Amino acid sequence: MKKRLFSGIQPSGEVHIGNYLGAIKNWISLLDDYDCIFSIVDYHAITVEYSPGVMQERIINAAATNIAAGLDTDRCIIFVQSQVPEHTELTWVLNTLTPMGILERMTQFKDKAQQNEKNINVGLFDYPVLQTADILLYKGQAVPVGEDQVQHIELSREIARKFNTRYGELFPEPQHILSNAPRIMGLDGKNKMSKSMNNYISLIEKPDAIWKKLSRAVTDENRKRRDDPGNPDICNVYTLHKYFSTDSELDRINKQCRSAEIGCVDCKKILSENMVKELEPIREKSLELINNPVSVMDTLNAGAEKCRKIAKETMSEVRSLMGLR
Repeated sequence: MKKRLFSGIQPSGEVHIGNYLGAIKNWISLLDDYDCIFSIVDYHAITVEYSPGVMQERIINAAATNIAAGLDTDRCIIFVQSQVPEHTELTWVLNTLTPMGILERMTQFKDKAQQNEKNINVGLFDYPVLQTADILLYKGQAVPVGEDQVQHIELSREIARKFNTRYGELFPEPQHILSNAPRIMGLDGKNKMSKSMNNYISLIEKPDAIWKKLSRAVTDENRKRRDDPGNPDICNVYTLHKYFSTDSELDRINKQCRSAEIGCVDCKKILSENMVKELEPIREKSLELINNPVSVMDTLNAGAEKCRKIAKETMSEVRSLMGLR
């Protein structure tokens, strides 16, 4: 029997190549080895300020782009978190097992609190417990994450262990799976790629837009002139080449950069061409799905129906063990 895998998809706007390289490609590689459930986590998304009028559009876009990128719905379940109310019910139960001191030490809470000083809400503070409920509700055993989420999965294991000790064995202790590209830096070369930092390339970017963004991307800052030798080891553009260019291209660019045979503009042009080659089919399929939102919602509703059945069974077991019925 396959182990169950759970992961969340943020409906926070356009899906970018950081999501694609750091998460989606990893998920695709795991589809045949695990029983995979992916949730569009709209309850997580409302912990920061957002526009209610565009939430449904963002959910559709997130689903469409992930499906277009390779999440085959014949081999996995995709659904919207808020369509399964047991997520928040289990969160309340797990809150009673989670010390506040542990949540205060969560690195991501500190980072997000700094970014959202005017809206440091309880939901943001409690985010890791909802994330734990997301996983444990389906008795998830494997959770693919980036490095910044490992601390949350460690907390999930601790909460599962505490529940099992206090009330009886029920939840597996989830293990994290790190991607080969867990942290993709943005085009500024300084921060993780993100929509909020505006340092990203979207999966549905047009070819000319990809080139426009790449042309401004930060490279080796020590290379001031075209005839100065570069250092690919500290160049974020070269790092992106590793995911979109062939081994022979990588080797050639590495040598030519160090000897100043190739300049940053030409290096970026090669990357742009290779990016377009890989991303254009995804863009076309994404737009086709986005333009047919009823079909996308049918897929999400079918996924939610399957997940509600699992979630109801889990919560029935939880309440029974806790003496709540």
